[in-house]
Amino acid sequence: MKYTAHINIMPQKALLDPQGKAVTGSMKNIGLPEIENVRVGKHITLEIDAANEAAAKGKVDDACTKLLANLIMETYEFHLQPMN
Repeated sequence: MKYTAHINIMPQKALLDPQGKAVTGSMKNIGLPEIENVRVGKHITLEIDAANEAAAKGKVDDACTKLLANLIMETYEFHLQPMN
């Protein structure tokens, strides 16, 4: 069965996020001072062919831990969507 994985990778909350800080500062410059504490991350989608949902989750988890996310500085979460 084929699945689409939607993966969100974000900097760990304990770490500084220089991109997020820059975006937060820019919000004031464009007239949106009420927007604060912006965090910038990555959104990745991929298609996976697996026997079942559990196998697909395992493969996506492997991809995240081995390649897509730097676990020292980032966290990730994902959800799967079956493809028709």
